[in-house]
Amino acid sequence: MLDPVILSLKVALVAVAVDFVIGLAVARTMARKEFTGKNLVESLIILPMVLPPTVLGYGLLILLGKRGPVGSFLLEIFDTQLVFTWWAAVIASAVVSFPLMYQSAKAAFAAVDVSLEQAARTLGARELRIFLTVTLPLAWPGILAGLVLSFARALGEFGATLMVAGNIPGKTQTIPLAIYFAVESGDTTAARNLVVVITILSFAAVFWLNWWSRNKIHSWKKGSPAHAESGDS
Repeated sequence: MLDPVILSLKVALVAVAVDFVIGLAVARTMARKEFTGKNLVESLIILPMVLPPTVLGYGLLILLGKRGPVGSFLLEIFDTQLVFTWWAAVIASAVVSFPLMYQSAKAAFAAVDVSLEQAARTLGARELRIFLTVTLPLAWPGILAGLVLSFARALGEFGATLMVAGNIPGKTQTIPLAIYFAVESGDTTAARNLVVVITILSFAAVFWLNWWSRNKIHSWKKGSPAHAESGDS
């Protein structure tokens, strides 16, 4: 029972890392830039959130398979394939959970006061420094929310993972897959134990996010000028 848990955590963490890097870049661009076809691009980004996971899995299978554009390239140049490996599970989880990361990060960037960034520019700060020292810290609460929600979604990914990674015990069998096939084989004890594990992990992630957000808001209110004045009076 331990193998699916370890693999699921590894897949979810790597998928979230991918979502974090790509999500920040895409969300920052979409929050601040206007261009022709922006609505179309954003619709494509959010599409994995509403499409059935099996549809996404089929699309990834066509893309990453031996005859697909990416799969054939990797097979010909590097003599390797992604389908039915744990990396396929990572890709499936990253694609499915990406809209959550994107939406949270975009909202967080949009909420940052652009005048603060402009002030940093007038002082001679470069764009990278502005992003790391001004934009990112101010947007961090929303970005963190996206990370946690993406992690929970990646942890529970099933349909797309089954399509592109299969159910190979010890290699691609994540917790959701192990639960499904345990029920199918009549092993209700294993299924029940895994349900408890993934429920605890997902609940702990969301519970921590809520706890952190409340503490953050409480600290902000406590340090605000209005609170300080009321305390002095």
